[in-house]
Amino acid sequence: MKVLGLIPARGGSKGIPGKNKKMLGGKPLLQYTVEAGLKASQLDTLIFSSEDEELMALARDLGVSVPFARPQELAEDTSGSLGVVQHALRYMQTQGKAYDAVCLLQVTNPFRSAGMIDEAVSAFAKANTDSLVSVLKVPHEYNPHWVFEATEDGKLNIATGEKEIIKRRQDLPDAYIRDGAIYITKSEVLLEQNSLYGSSISYIESDPEWHVNIDTMEDWKLAEELVKKFQD
Repeated sequence: MKVLGLIPARGGSKGIPGKNKKMLGGKPLLQYTVEAGLKASQLDTLIFSSEDEELMALARDLGVSVPFARPQELAEDTSGSLGVVQHALRYMQTQGKAYDAVCLLQVTNPFRSAGMIDEAVSAFAKANTDSLVSVLKVPHEYNPHWVFEATEDGKLNIATGEKEIIKRRQDLPDAYIRDGAIYITKSEVLLEQNSLYGSSISYIESDPEWHVNIDTMEDWKLAEELVKKFQD
C-alpha cells in the first residue's frame, strides 16, 4: 500500500495566535509532527500543506517537502480537512504520483510517535476498511449508553435509542472518541465518495497519558507539562 503523509497547518489561529510555529519545549509546535512523520517508515511520501509563507519556510527548514501553496479558500476558519486532503492528493496526481491512501497528521497533536504512525498504516492495510482513525476510550460515565438526549417536551431519552438503561458498568460496551492524531483514508473514498471516512472505519487506540489536542491556552499548558515529562 502506497501512503501519502500529509501535514496541514494554517497561518491563522484565533485560540492561540501563531500556534503552529509557537515554541513548545524549545522547538516549534510543527516540528514534533514533522519529526514523527519523517521517521515513519510506512509513509511513502510526506508533504506539508499551508498558505502561510513563514510556515512553509519553517517546514522546508525542518526537512519536509512543500510542493505547493494551499489556496486561500482552503485556509479559512471554516475550511474543513476534507477539502485540504483532496487538494493535496489531486495536486500530487498532477505530478504523476498516485497513492492508495492519505495519512493526515494534524500539528495540534504533537506527541504521536513514528511508531504509532507505522502501527496505524499497518493496521489499516490489514483491516481493509475505507478509513482508520486513532481513538481514545470513553470513560464509562460518558458512555453513550448512559448519555441522555432531551426531548422537546422536557423528557430524557437514552442517546443510543434503547428503552432500558444498562445498569452495570461491567456490561457497557467499549466506546471511543476520535483523538485527532491520525486519520487514514483510501484515495478513492476521498475523491469519489467525497468523504474522509467512507462507510467502514477501523481504529487504533492512542495512549491517553500522552494525548493533547491543542486548541486553547489550557491545552497548551497541558502540552508544556507533557513536554517536561518527556524531558525528565
